[in-house]
Amino acid sequence: MPARDARTGTDRATARRERGRAVPEAPPAHDDRLVVGTIPPLVPVTGVLLLLAGLAGVAAAFTPYLTVDGQELRQVGSVGGALVALLVPVVQLAVGATLVLRRVPKFGLAYAGVAGALAVGQLLIEVYRGSSSTSRPGVEVLAGEVVLTSGIRIGAGWVLGVCALGLTVLAALTGTAAWGRTVMEDRGALDAVRSVLAGAAVLLGVATVICLTVPAADVPDTLATDPATGMQTVVTQEGPQALLERPGLALLGGLLLAGILLLCSAVAPSLRPRLAVVGGLLALAVAVLAAGLGGLDDAASSDELEWTVPGAGLLVLGVAFLVLTAAAWRVRRTAG
Repeated sequence: MPARDARTGTDRATARRERGRAVPEAPPAHDDRLVVGTIPPLVPVTGVLLLLAGLAGVAAAFTPYLTVDGQELRQVGSVGGALVALLVPVVQLAVGATLVLRRVPKFGLAYAGVAGALAVGQLLIEVYRGSSSTSRPGVEVLAGEVVLTSGIRIGAGWVLGVCALGLTVLAALTGTAAWGRTVMEDRGALDAVRSVLAGAAVLLGVATVICLTVPAADVPDTLATDPATGMQTVVTQEGPQALLERPGLALLGGLLLAGILLLCSAVAPSLRPRLAVVGGLLALAVAVLAAGLGGLDDAASSDELEWTVPGAGLLVLGVAFLVLTAAAWRVRRTAG
């Protein structure tokens, strides 16, 4: 009996010494500990709607858009125009595929929600262009061409574009319904910098709305010389209508687009988990970048237009939103 006690004491002392020498395993320096649980059926449904919207957008880029006063317009007239027109649809296809495959669902749901909210205003503007813009004719830039909207016939490209926007809105509705029932969480890697990210996003959103109120590509003013006196004067030419200068549905769409852009800029950084913030900011970045690149392509493809300072600002702001998205993607919290 005493011998057994002595052996037991020796074994315990040996175990204590071994525990003291053991080096605890250090946790990974960049461990987000993402947990994905319940994924409701509406998640892949949202993905399918985004896929259909992307396919409709791709088809719309290469089919006749509108016929204005006998002139057939297409959204794609060059390689640069194709890249601009395909930016949003390609991203929709990629994000929709992640939802169909049920991977990181709240990333795709956040993208769908923000993109669909922005699509509401864009949809109203498109409906105005194809249906009621002839009631109050004005100068517009459509598919890179300066036209007077006195007579318009819609083409397959316009119909497909409207369908793409409508499907994006539907994807936002289904994504919103699926959000609360989708389980996806992390360790709160973004919490320490969330307020900074939100402040930067709101500032970029305000600057974007200011830039959107002026056409990204405009008709330049000309100089006229008085033959009698030789004096030169600036002659202002009528240019394309700005976002908030159009009447009716287009004005309502412009107001909604501006307001929703500000709202989404404030809400996106508050989403959880971190990858949901990435999805929301990515939708904003793609929308702003597409607007900036569209103005640049219009000015480059037409001799009648010149790129404006707000148009250049939209391009810079789109890149800034991309940088913000990448920053949210890279943020990790060192595990303790």
